[in-house]
Amino acid sequence: MKLQKATFGAGCFWHVEEAFRHRQGVISTAVGFMGGTAKKPSYEQVCMDTTGHAEVVQIEYDPSKISYEELLAIFWENHDPTQVNRQGPDLGTQYRSVIFYHNEQQKKDALASKDKIEKSGKYKKKIATEIVPATEFYKAEEYHQQYIEKGGKCALG
Repeated sequence: MKLQKATFGAGCFWHVEEAFRHRQGVISTAVGFMGGTAKKPSYEQVCMDTTGHAEVVQIEYDPSKISYEELLAIFWENHDPTQVNRQGPDLGTQYRSVIFYHNEQQKKDALASKDKIEKSGKYKKKIATEIVPATEFYKAEEYHQQYIEKGGKCALG
């Protein structure tokens, strides 16, 4: 089976990466930036909230061992999708809730999962999650990769 990619933004990418890293079927994770206008942005540039990028985790996975729908469930469970441009104490467009789809099936599945969450009544507020096509992924600096595993602290983790 060919490996596939999934890309999610759900606040601080350190926390998001940790939610996916140890799942069976997840082959690798990388934190970085997607959805902005600057080429090869640095973490500092993205944190200035001027590039338009979201902090994301890009996941390479084996769909015979974990489905995209299962990845979506992990995404929804690990952040508050009703918050606009923030998660917990982190504020700015880089912390927005976003699903970047890599193909039409992912788009269909993401839209269906969002609709299911909205209809579930779990949240009193409207779901703010964006569902948009994947653009170029810019890997964050090496010290951000597996940051929590390296002993770093995250406000949400």
